[in-house]
Amino acid sequence: MTRTGLAWALLMGSATLAGAQQAADAVAPENASGAEVQTSGFGDLTPAAQDALAAKAEGRPVTAQNWMITAAHPLAVQAGARVLEAGGSAADAMVAVQVVLGLVEPQSSGLGGGAFLVWHDAETGEVTTLDARETAPQAVTPTLFQDEEGQPLDFMEAVVGGRSVGTPGTPRLLEVAHRKWGRANWAGLFDDGIRLAEEGFTVSPRLATLVAGEGDALARYPATTDYFFPGGTPVAEGATLKNPAYAETLRALAAEGADAFYTGPIAAQITAAVQGAEDNPGLLSLEDLARYRVVERPAVCVEYRAHDICGMGPPSSGGLTVGQILGMLGGYDLAALGALNPEAWRLIGDASRLAFADRGRYMADSDFVPVPTEGLVDPAYLAERGQLLSGDDSLPEVSPGQPGWSHAMTWGQDSALELPSTSHMSILDGQGNALSMTTTIENGFGSRVMAGGFLLNNELTDFSFETHDEAGWPIANAVAPGKRPRSSMAPTIVRRDGAPIMVIGSPGGSRIIGYVAKAIVAHLDWGMDIQQAVASPNLVNRFGPMDVEAGLPENLTQGLTEMGFEVRETELTSGLQGIVVTPEGLQGGADPRREGIAIGG
Repeated sequence: MTRTGLAWALLMGSATLAGAQQAADAVAPENASGAEVQTSGFGDLTPAAQDALAAKAEGRPVTAQNWMITAAHPLAVQAGARVLEAGGSAADAMVAVQVVLGLVEPQSSGLGGGAFLVWHDAETGEVTTLDARETAPQAVTPTLFQDEEGQPLDFMEAVVGGRSVGTPGTPRLLEVAHRKWGRANWAGLFDDGIRLAEEGFTVSPRLATLVAGEGDALARYPATTDYFFPGGTPVAEGATLKNPAYAETLRALAAEGADAFYTGPIAAQITAAVQGAEDNPGLLSLEDLARYRVVERPAVCVEYRAHDICGMGPPSSGGLTVGQILGMLGGYDLAALGALNPEAWRLIGDASRLAFADRGRYMADSDFVPVPTEGLVDPAYLAERGQLLSGDDSLPEVSPGQPGWSHAMTWGQDSALELPSTSHMSILDGQGNALSMTTTIENGFGSRVMAGGFLLNNELTDFSFETHDEAGWPIANAVAPGKRPRSSMAPTIVRRDGAPIMVIGSPGGSRIIGYVAKAIVAHLDWGMDIQQAVASPNLVNRFGPMDVEAGLPENLTQGLTEMGFEVRETELTSGLQGIVVTPEGLQGGADPRREGIAIGG
């Protein structure tokens, strides 16, 4: 459905999905950015998955009474749905989803990467998080990403090869989450992944397109070339792709747990691949793998419209920055302004700029540097920062604030940004537990180095390439041995009266923050259902320019321009996956810009 159809009917005041749909009947299903929603090309799908694809194409949420799951690829969602249907927990389903995602969507996440997980526990009513971010090898130095003259390397020069690979965290996360919250048999959670790897899966349109567009970077290392370019040509849409090496890795994990990944033959394969990337070798060692640990951390929660917005704290900037944006907007009536009002987007855009200013100065791995986490989301501080939005035009400039904290350290300003990539899943199980997990290998196809049938991350390039800013102040997100790079991943659970009412998250690099904040505002302020919220157009501001999707109404772009924003039309490929809890039951929504679906039961 075109941008002048459903996506814009939703924003122009239609109170219901039916009203918006009525205005756009018989129009080809397209998403808010103009790309056709993919409804085939995924191989053998269950009736529930086929129904979910149809719902997404028609712009309506999937509904259910007991459980709901949404993730980035239909085959992965099917695997998780089978677990939930059998009575498994959200943590069980997550394991099944992740091992399939790593096979069918290898460019975005997998065993060679890391993840952040936010968990609401139905029994205790508590919310907590698991940090499975990759860590820097013990042998790194501050000049890891600098040349012989001390100048930062070009980004892709640093990415491709072993230099950028950090110690993966995802396999250990699967095990830790299952031990804490799992109900199903561990080994059985790998069945779908093993079967698809051995028998083969259908190459999706998105995977085929991305492989074809990679060119030389993805063909620099023999294992990667052999897999993605069989016979010397890129894997084709609709082809069956087998990965026996990945099946072998999954069998080892199923039988021996995560230790099979961090020690023994798989660990040896990983370090050999990293250190053996002759044009750009890395430093990851067997000791780095053996010492890796997942860290449980308190969630970062901010109140917004009588809801608690709970997300991931440092080393992610996601929970803090989303929380700051919403906290600054709390004093403004976005509902009255409406979703097409330039004034609403002025407020959202400048709140984001202020939050990103704080992000660049203060946010990093709190195990290595002091981070004023409480001060950054203190209601009084956010109210003070929010007052800066009270004018009529865009802020001419923004700078970091002065949150209260107990440390005297001053950090330099850092504008390092992650590029679009990553994957997300949202799950609510039959027991009432909620899981929001964003998972990544960083850049698309990560380091392009492959071992054990999976790609290895390039997560170390999320560190700043410099150690000090122009004024000479040290940068909080500088690389150091064992340190975790700053992230923008923002898995989020929105709660009201201690119960989850929204589970949301997205891929998209540093724009994740804007995508997630938009979806929350769209649901809580503008009354959109979850499918409307994730499909609604993206407008993202980080450091001044307002990046927008094609097809925005002229009055909106013109209004933003007159307010002083530089409006830049660009591709904003979010991949929001969301669930909301309503009085009538559960709703699931999947971003039409990517291949994911929601299935409920």
